[in-house]
Amino acid sequence: MPDLMVDFIISLDGYAAADGWPGFWGMESPEYLAWLEEDGAHDYTLLMGATTYRLMSGFAAEAHDDPGTAALTATPKTVFSSTLQAPLSWDNTELVPDDAVTVVGDRKRGDGPAMRTLGSLSLCRSLLRAGLADRFRLVVFPVITGASGRERIFDGYPDIVLELLAHRIFEGGLQLLEYAPTVLDAPPAAR
Repeated sequence: MPDLMVDFIISLDGYAAADGWPGFWGMESPEYLAWLEEDGAHDYTLLMGATTYRLMSGFAAEAHDDPGTAALTATPKTVFSSTLQAPLSWDNTELVPDDAVTVVGDRKRGDGPAMRTLGSLSLCRSLLRAGLADRFRLVVFPVITGASGRERIFDGYPDIVLELLAHRIFEGGLQLLEYAPTVLDAPPAAR
């Protein structure tokens, strides 16, 4: 049964991006980039929504000669959208207009490859809320973007308890945190 990992890079104060800051908040180190390349060499399908697809396919088109971009282009991708039209221009991309929770739930009961999200805050929120995420991974960048941050990752999320499965600190103070999430119906009772 394939698992699903919700995967984010965030600022310390929980933003997915910040106006005026470069990608990775300008802090991508050789160690982190090597880990990303190694991590991307596994067999999985990337899941994303229309906004992330538009952004990432644009990056891929501009940097098509970059080895990291080539690997991302070669990776199977599923885009959940009712606004995009087939065929999509980015190679190895399937457009699915159906409900993501239903489709991912069906895939998890099958024999396909593991799945990972790429960006797509509302998609991740709905998959977590439905209890479909097996792992929740963050790479926390040591910046606070209170004045320029946009796209707060955890707004609108359900209450979730996270069991730490793995952690790592990269040069420059980037922290990888990988958890098993459990969605709560209500806050836990006081002990």
